[in-house]
Amino acid sequence: MTPPTTAPRLTDLFEQGLDSPICLTWELTYACNLACTHCLSSSGRRDPRELSTDEAKAVIDELEAMQVFYVNIGGGEPTVRPDFFELLDYATEHHVGVKFSTNGIRITPAVARRLAANTYVDVQVSLDGATAEVNDAVRGKGSFDTAVRALRNLADAGLRGAKLSVVCTRHNIAQLDRFKEIADEYGAQLRLTRLRPSGRGADVWDDLHPLPEQQRVLYDWLMANGDRVLTGDSFFHLSAFGAALPGLNLCGAGRVVCLIDPVGDVYACPFAIHDAFRAGSVRAGGGFTGVWRHSELFRELRAPQGASACTSCSFYDSCKGGCMAAKFFTGLPLDGPDPECVQGHAEPLLAARTSVPKPSGDHSHRTAPAARPGPVPLTLSRRPSPAAMPVSLCDESPVAGLRPA
Repeated sequence: MTPPTTAPRLTDLFEQGLDSPICLTWELTYACNLACTHCLSSSGRRDPRELSTDEAKAVIDELEAMQVFYVNIGGGEPTVRPDFFELLDYATEHHVGVKFSTNGIRITPAVARRLAANTYVDVQVSLDGATAEVNDAVRGKGSFDTAVRALRNLADAGLRGAKLSVVCTRHNIAQLDRFKEIADEYGAQLRLTRLRPSGRGADVWDDLHPLPEQQRVLYDWLMANGDRVLTGDSFFHLSAFGAALPGLNLCGAGRVVCLIDPVGDVYACPFAIHDAFRAGSVRAGGGFTGVWRHSELFRELRAPQGASACTSCSFYDSCKGGCMAAKFFTGLPLDGPDPECVQGHAEPLLAARTSVPKPSGDHSHRTAPAARPGPVPLTLSRRPSPAAMPVSLCDESPVAGLRPA
């Protein structure tokens, strides 16, 4: 009698990498009207080399051919690109869902109605404090009111399922319940993400990342509210407290996710914008497809991982050693513990650091003040087929709804 075969686990398949990314992040521009202190891409000024409209459409054509589920568009503030809506419509018409993050600056009532009419678009409005005092200290004066106004406009337009996107810091952990109330008020869903020491975030990480006791508060809150709150697998390092949090609990860098920056460079992870994690360029002969399938860096990331300092930890299967980008930009070895390891294994390594890598590229406004920056003025210049997969499948995890064959 032939013994029954065991179906492979999704995590086992994804660790080996896929022929196409399940979803990816694409920063359309570095231009931004804000100067958030923790901006992962150090955005502010537009890079004159950014991809043209035709080049961006060529990338979308590749994504359609690769059957990429959706693209997570960010920046910078993506809506300040004059061709933003042209690219959004082009993507959804070619069965590539668009989930984009915005500070709300251009979400007028008319724009909100336009977005509500496209069922293949997901909007995430960023807010990092449940009060103007907390939020504006990080994102700039007036940014709280701008974000709330955008949420109100989206709700009034009938758009359901907008996201209220929050980066967790030591100053807003106590506001988690209030964030949930704000999201509920506008018919939105709360999405919490982890603060990474990327971009300008590297300069403020020591002052902003949640304290150890707050990490436990966050974990307990997520365990109690995880079925109603999205995290995008942001906090799998917290699973070492005990039970694993909902989601994939795996670093997908170069395996199931990656980043395209405004000039077409491809990086393994949206939070690892550094030459060490640059895999290639969409402007090269093979385009994005060639980078994803043939990059030497991605092949290395997909190779079986050997023993590391973390593999002997009883919680390794839950946290997988934590976040690659967080380790790199805090000067820790990639095969070592996460800098926010809840078991305390990173503390002696952090104390012994001699150097910390600097993020590649700083696009900050040259005149922006170092603290409590204010908004910087900018001149602001269909429907998919019924058979298209709804973007909501990737709301919680890039692998939601998938099953191994």
